Amino acid sequence: MNEARLLLELAGEAALLLWGLHMVQSGVQRAFGGRLQAGLGRALGRPWRAVLAGLGVTAVLQSSTATALMVSSFAAAGAVGLLPALAAMLGANIGTALIVQFLSFDAGWLYPPLILGGVVAFRGATRTRGRDLGRVAIGLGLMLLSLHQLSATLRPVESSPVLAGMLALVAHDPLPNLLLAAVVAWAAHSSVAGVLFVASLAGGGAIGPQAAIAMVLGANLGTALNPLLQARGGPGNGGGGRDRLRLPLGNLLNRLAGCALVLAALPQATGLLTAFDPSPARLVANAHLLFNLATALLAFPLLRPLAALLARLLPEPPPEADSAAPRYLDASALGTPSVALANATREVLRMADALEEMLATSARAFTAEERDTTRSLARMDDVVDRLHHAIHAYLAAIPTEALADEEARRLEDIQAFAIALEQAADVLARDLAQHAAKRLRRGLVLGPHEQGELAEMHATLAEQLRLAVAVFMTEDASAARLLVTAKEALREPEREAARRVAAAEGGAAPGFLLDAVRDLRRVGAHLVGVAHPLLERRGELLPSRLRPREG
Repeated sequence: MNEARLLLELAGEAALLLWGLHMVQSGVQRAFGGRLQAGLGRALGRPWRAVLAGLGVTAVLQSSTATALMVSSFAAAGAVGLLPALAAMLGANIGTALIVQFLSFDAGWLYPPLILGGVVAFRGATRTRGRDLGRVAIGLGLMLLSLHQLSATLRPVESSPVLAGMLALVAHDPLPNLLLAAVVAWAAHSSVAGVLFVASLAGGGAIGPQAAIAMVLGANLGTALNPLLQARGGPGNGGGGRDRLRLPLGNLLNRLAGCALVLAALPQATGLLTAFDPSPARLVANAHLLFNLATALLAFPLLRPLAALLARLLPEPPPEADSAAPRYLDASALGTPSVALANATREVLRMADALEEMLATSARAFTAEERDTTRSLARMDDVVDRLHHAIHAYLAAIPTEALADEEARRLEDIQAFAIALEQAADVLARDLAQHAAKRLRRGLVLGPHEQGELAEMHATLAEQLRLAVAVFMTEDASAARLLVTAKEALREPEREAARRVAAAEGGAAPGFLLDAVRDLRRVGAHLVGVAHPLLERRGELLPSRLRPREG
């Protein structure tokens, strides 16, 4: 047998398996990614519900790593506690085992209709979701085809003296087998792919039952390393501290404990599984399922003390000294667009919080006698600017080919809202701050009427900002209409200030007031912009305010 050709065929078939798995994951994420994430977030309340939620999402995505990224995002943002997050990972591990159970049966006859149906759906669908589901069908077909080819390629492996000798060296030593499978699963970022590859080796007679079970343990251990390594990014990976390591480390500890228990009783476990079903492929699938079920049952009662231990070992970092440092832009989530977009959304809300604080500071700047208020506006504008640049760089790093139409539109909405907030902050920090500083230099005293008008306009803008956030987060059409209507409320103060300037009433105060009011209206115009795309999609916005000419 030509060993080089055999290795090349195995590598190509393993690559086909990984590509099929990638197509299934990307198709499901494009079609249902946002809904899956929202459903997972709602279910992460009680530990038992979290287990079922992790199992269900993983079964759909065919990747416990993708589920781990979603759960880690919730946990790092403080949206879910560590205890239900750990429970969700137990369910995710069971979910991958159920996928292997399905794929371990001889379903080679399914790949031709799956690929054919997928291609027809992908090319013929008029809607994006139909194309995404076609991608899923093609990916499943490619996975089944690769497993069929792997089995055929490995059948004559025993006739290769070189490969047989290499495998014989570690046939009775479980640790090298475990480490080999761990490396394969870590490199593939998928325990499904790793365990299916082990099943193919066992089905082709390349490894015995005991070595196969040891490799199943390694595949489970290898994929637990991926989320842990991805969470170690520190400030460059979303600004998180060591507390980001709690969930992946807890999952890894659970699997390490399970591996140690099985290795201690490996001969007995091999005998029981062989007696239950001696078929090599089924033995591997059963070992994978029983390992994750047993680990979940043993670890579930211990999750609370484990969470407390992890909290002590990896405490939360002190409050950020640099308020402009991104907190939620986790680089490890870029491969999962729904999670990455949720992270960017949370960071944009920090920009909105900073702008709200700037509005309050700007209002004080027109009544206070301290010059520090204008400098405070400049510092807060720097926070908004840096967050703005970080968000746009993060969004630019999301692979556009992985975005569904809905996700692509959401990305544009995030970018547009971030730009609007940044431009509104610039007006406050540059123009309004100059007006406030000019008032102090000239010793200009505003009367109660002028102060009241400016305070009222600032309050109106703060309300507009809250409406803009509601439109951005929930796409509430009624809030969008209120936001556009509120813009008109800023016209009357400008008209009144212009009238007083024309009548030369009150000395220099009306001219100063008119400049400030016009700049405040510009802030409102930037905020109103978030409502326009939603109202345009609903057909509730005219293309122009000009009356069409007659005739």
